[in-house]
Formats: sequence, C-alpha cells, structure tokens
Amino acid sequence: MKKIRTAVIGVGNCASSLVQGVEYYKNARPGDFVPGVMHVDLGGYHIRDIEFVAAFDIDRNKVGKDLSQAVFTPPNNTARFSSVPFLNVRVHRGMTHDGLGKYLSRLIHKAPGPTDDIVGILRRTRAEVVVNYLPVGSEEATKWYVEQVLEAGCAFINCIPVFIASEKYWQRRFERKGLPVIGDDIKSQVGATILHRTLVNLYLDRGMPVDRTYQLNTGGNTDFLNMLERERLDSKKISKTNAVVSQLKARGLSIRPEDVHVGPSDYVPWQKDNKLCFLRIESRHFGDVPSSLECRLSVEDSPNSAGVVIDAVRCARLALDRKLSGALLEPSSYFMKTPPRQFTDTEARGLTEKFIRTYGRRGAGRASGRGKRS
Repeated sequence: MKKIRTAVIGVGNCASSLVQGVEYYKNARPGDFVPGVMHVDLGGYHIRDIEFVAAFDIDRNKVGKDLSQAVFTPPNNTARFSSVPFLNVRVHRGMTHDGLGKYLSRLIHKAPGPTDDIVGILRRTRAEVVVNYLPVGSEEATKWYVEQVLEAGCAFINCIPVFIASEKYWQRRFERKGLPVIGDDIKSQVGATILHRTLVNLYLDRGMPVDRTYQLNTGGNTDFLNMLERERLDSKKISKTNAVVSQLKARGLSIRPEDVHVGPSDYVPWQKDNKLCFLRIESRHFGDVPSSLECRLSVEDSPNSAGVVIDAVRCARLALDRKLSGALLEPSSYFMKTPPRQFTDTEARGLTEKFIRTYGRRGAGRASGRGKRS
C-alpha cells in the first residue's frame, strides 16, 4: 500500500491532533466506526497510510525538534489522546511574514536564523500533500507558502480562512501546474458552523424565517488569543458568516447584515483547547408569533477537525492519482466553510462520497480521461 507523504505548515494544536489521530487509528479495521472519519479505508487509502515527512514552524521551542515532540510542546494545549513514536521528521524554520501577531508574540518567540529552503525540503522529502495550519489572519504568509507548494509540485489543503481554493486566480494557478487544492477554512466534525447551518436549515425546512441570529465563540488556545487582534479576524468572520448565510441564499432568501453576527468573541485562557459556542436564532411561527432558540455547544476544538483533515488528505491523494487539478469542488464543499461553491451539508456529503467512489483506487477504470476539477 502506497503511503501519502504529507507535510504540515504550523505545528500547533491542530497538527497535534492530526498526528496523534493517525497513530491512534493506525490499526483500525476497514469496517470499524471511527468518529469524525468518513471511512477507515477511503478510496483504497487507510488512515495509517498518511506518512508525515516534513513540518514547518517559527517557534524557537519547536524548530529543530522531532515532530513527535513538537506537537506536545507548549503553548500547544489540546487533549493528549495518543502517544506518538519518534517520526524522524525534524521541524524546519518556516517563514514568518504576517504569521505572528502582537498577542501571539507574547507566547511565541521566533527561532533564530533564516527561513529554510521550503521548496528544497518538500522536494527532498518527496512530499505529495501539504496541509496549511498557519494562524488566522496569515494572509501574506499563506500566499507565500502557496507559491512554494506550487513550485515543489504538491497538492494543497488550506485549513485556514485565507481564500485560495475559492478564488479564481489561485484555481487557475493550480490548474496550470496540474495540481489539486482543497479549501478554504476547515469545517469541524460537529462544531459551531455545522451546528448553525443545520439549525438554520431545520427552520427553513419547517417553513420558519430566520429573522436574526448570532454565533458567539470563546476558547483558550492560541487561535483565540491571536483573534483578539481584531484586524486578523476579518477573513474568519467572512468565512463563518458566509457558511451560514449561504444556506439562506440557496433558497432565494436573505437576511440583513445587521441581523446576523457570527464569529469568535473572546479568549479565556483556562478553557485551553475547549471551545464554547453560544447560538441564538430568532424566528416567527404561524401568525407571526415570535419564537427563539438558544443553545450551547462545548467541544475540544482541535480533535474536532482532525478527522476531517485525514479525509481531505486522502481525497487530495486520490486527485493526484487521477491527475485532477484545480479546486476539488466536492471535497471542498463538505470539508470546508468557504469552498468554491456552497451546498447543503447533506448534498456535499453525497457529492464527496461519489467523488471517492469514482476516483478511488478500485474505481480507476471509471476515472480515466478526467482532468481539472474546479
């Protein structure tokens, strides 16, 4: 069974959960139920077929360490649910650009020395899929890394709200290079966004309008600390808001901008990687009689998305196997908050299952002759 040679940009909590998850489920049987993963065997690739070959960070406490050690190095504070053996993957000094905001700089200090040769490392390690876990608001750093990924010839999975897969310019760049991209902004297994979308669709399915709604989130990881810098929050708010409002637009409905508020709200250090979400929907019954719903969701933030990334990595590899290029519409629609095109989550899952059946290793004959997907 061929491995999926994977590199990660940013060795924070999300990378920690991803690395732990691959180890935790390495002996899962194809018929097992694994929370947060579509299939143990996805298109012919097992969870354990993800092999980490390169990692990049700027934290002086992580650079130079083996990835198996770096994922447990503070300020990482997510749940430790699996030991990780020595991986023989050294964390390399990455590019900073706008990746380190004023609040993060109180916890994280840059490693000395210049940025390592990212393209050279990706080529030397024969990396095939690169996962972007940079901090929210890292617009310039993400675009810089995308250029390195394109030059190195790798597939790209953009887990943060910088718009790459959803932008025509970058879609065309990946198409010209014959490479696939999945993005943008990872959607957790059952997180604030998916819950909000589901509740909005429930109201609409039952013939009730959404007059006003909010989603407020608090947490104690570095992502929430970083987003105290409000100017870094713009793309995150856009991504999370559009993920919800798109469900109204799909039915020809609208909501005034002042009547919807979606986004991270505050940093509470003692919450660590626990994320609290507070949702409210205001609506009307028959006769315009008022109705409202409020709920509270508590999740461990980083493990909540790790299984989704495991599936995204394997879908990216299927695309490489079948020589698909550009933005992968189906996986992006199910795995990401801001894909190139929005669907309901039920539609998106069906499209992604079809993608897996069509391009899976056992479906090679059916997939011949397919080109770009955007």
